[in-house]
Amino acid sequence: MRRLWPRSLFGRLMGVLIVGLVLAQALSAWINWAERDRLLLQAAGQQPAQRVADIVRLLDSLEADERGRIVRILDAPPQLVTLDRAPLPVDDAGQAVADAADATAGKPVAASLHAAMFTAALHAALGDDRALRVVAREGLAPRWAGDGPWAAHHEAMMGRAASGPRLRRMPPGGILLLTQVQLHDGAWVTFDTRLPQAAASLPVRLLLTLGVLLAAVLLLSFIAVRWLSRPLQTLADAAEALGKNLHHAPLPEDGPTEVRRAALAFNTMQARLLRYIDDRTQVLAAISHDLKTPLTRLRLRAELLDDDDLRQRFEKDLGEMQAMVSDALSALRGLDGPAASVPVDMMAMLESLQADNQDMGRLVAISGQALAPLTGDPARLRRCVGNLVDNAVLYGERARIQVEDGPLALTLRIHDDGPGLPPALLERVFDPFFRVEGSRSRETGGTGLGLSIARNIARAAGGDVTLHNAAGGGLEAVLVLPR
Repeated sequence: MRRLWPRSLFGRLMGVLIVGLVLAQALSAWINWAERDRLLLQAAGQQPAQRVADIVRLLDSLEADERGRIVRILDAPPQLVTLDRAPLPVDDAGQAVADAADATAGKPVAASLHAAMFTAALHAALGDDRALRVVAREGLAPRWAGDGPWAAHHEAMMGRAASGPRLRRMPPGGILLLTQVQLHDGAWVTFDTRLPQAAASLPVRLLLTLGVLLAAVLLLSFIAVRWLSRPLQTLADAAEALGKNLHHAPLPEDGPTEVRRAALAFNTMQARLLRYIDDRTQVLAAISHDLKTPLTRLRLRAELLDDDDLRQRFEKDLGEMQAMVSDALSALRGLDGPAASVPVDMMAMLESLQADNQDMGRLVAISGQALAPLTGDPARLRRCVGNLVDNAVLYGERARIQVEDGPLALTLRIHDDGPGLPPALLERVFDPFFRVEGSRSRETGGTGLGLSIARNIARAAGGDVTLHNAAGGGLEAVLVLPR
């Protein structure tokens, strides 16, 4: 269940609202359905009970020979009337029980609510406490068939031709009430009363109403949750863009109070970061400027040394100091400014790097093909790839560039023929000014900033640079640049 639960805030809020609303609507439907059934049964029983009471009063006022003729007229759905049925037996509690002869009249209803409600309504309609026997059943009695004898009598009494259309057969289902009432002279009259189908049918209109209400509430919830979660999405997008470009446009400070406060705090953080980086760059630039004068004096004094070996060592140390300061400033200045976003022909850039290295006597090979231009900053991308190629050529004799393109990212694999690195140092070499003794000799003149600069450029573009020891030997740098 945890894996199926949405990960986004919008998805989780909508999930909670949907589950809660569906459960609430289901409970409401059940309550309304139960109450509706009770009211419908009560209302449906009032009219048949009143009709039974009227017929009983009419039969009480007639002679025995007249009753048969009137009963044949009244014997029609939805209430059949007979005078020739024996009274139903009763159990120990005084409740009427259907006898074996009525076994085909349908199955007994599990609850006696229908019979009890109809009995109460009939007592109220009759206005006395005469003997009553009521049994509730499901289904149809045998005499409900459209071709039964009662249908012919009814057609004859209504003056219809024998060859005319017969009454439609009653549909199955519903509640059948078998009611027996004792007349004043002791005779029993039996009524087969079928409650309206609506009292026992599925409340389609109620379910439709609840469904429309549920859909409307879900639509409004979707709009409200989307409206409330959109500022968070905007804030997340701005934070991701800030990681790629510190000069990204600030967030608009509008909307609800909480959103305005979050946007203000984010913009303040961005401004502080820019001020911090600017101050750091200015400090390093000042240090570099101030160091130039003493370094120049030291170079002049080194030229006055008579010991050639000592002079060369002085000049080497001074050169490393100058290169370290220059590389540090170059790294900061190259990443502080806003990045360009233009289509870059990566194959042309790689071929240009290959030609430059070949002019210096370096071995650089390219395989694979970029399928489409890559959007990015050309100067930064060239510097990133150039640092990786320099690292492979200087420490691994040669560089082989494998280009792998796809719809989501462009991947460059730069493989060298060097000794590789211990696994514990594959991440440490990305630290600024870190150099590995032995396999990464100081004789090459490196300052330990090349890999750090390459990773910073790749991550600012949304990608990354990683190092791996190749299976066949050598070190492999993997540059992933998302499209």
